[in-house]
Amino acid sequence: MIYDIRHITTFDYGRQVNFARCNLRLKPIHWSGQTLQDYHLSVSPAGRTAPARAEAGLANVTRLVIEEPVRHLVIESVSRIVVDRPVPMPSASDPTLAEIAAAARISRDPSPAGPAAYLFPSPLIPLDRDIADWCAQELQPDRPCLEAAMGLARRIQEEFAFDTEATLVDTIPHEAFVKRGGVCQDFAQIMITGLRAAGLPAAYASGYIRTLPPPGQERLVGADATHAWVLLWCGEALGWVGVDPTNGIWMAGDHIVMAIGRDYAEIAPIDGVVLGSGAQKMDVSVDVAPVSDMA
Repeated sequence: MIYDIRHITTFDYGRQVNFARCNLRLKPIHWSGQTLQDYHLSVSPAGRTAPARAEAGLANVTRLVIEEPVRHLVIESVSRIVVDRPVPMPSASDPTLAEIAAAARISRDPSPAGPAAYLFPSPLIPLDRDIADWCAQELQPDRPCLEAAMGLARRIQEEFAFDTEATLVDTIPHEAFVKRGGVCQDFAQIMITGLRAAGLPAAYASGYIRTLPPPGQERLVGADATHAWVLLWCGEALGWVGVDPTNGIWMAGDHIVMAIGRDYAEIAPIDGVVLGSGAQKMDVSVDVAPVSDMA
């Protein structure tokens, strides 16, 4: 499938801002099953942009500097991307969770995509015994990895309510867990908490899902905004496999990966500093439109 993606972020400042320095992670990365065909970034009023190195995780980073006074800022990112990713098929012959945990511990892959970087707690995903115990019911060591991953994802989907008022962007997993509600970021980080507690490498994936479903299918939760889900490393043969606990589905043809990190803080679509005073309002609009099926 070929998708056109339009991601618009609008900032309205309560008072004039004299300087802003931001990191933009809006350009989808190269990842298995997707190919970026075209990308365009525009900023109004015009700012100075330049490529920057990702400090952590896997991301295409653009540094934006605004050096003229502004009260209103619009950042528009437009992508065209080809997604050709099969739906994972669990098998009784898949590596068990115990085998995956052992393989991750001895991995010598030092790259940002290596499993070792995703075994341990991170700033937004600390150790949590309550979450670990709850997730452990689906994470028996002798269970095949894909079966276990989908079992946990679907349990989260069934037992947690999607509620945009329940949490904030910096809400820790424990709070969303206790409330049994939140958004895709919360559900992904709860699942990652449990996987890492079981000794499994789990990464946070940020990106998009298609806005309109195929005929006859229900609309996916999380459309019209950036989305988040989980990547579980399943050994050298299977690699990283994506699972979406918000919708209880695999990462396949409906998902576009924008960035991958240990948690949201590492790969937020936009972060940075602003010099000014007064309130700030941010609005985000995302549209993921299928262009055509691939011949």
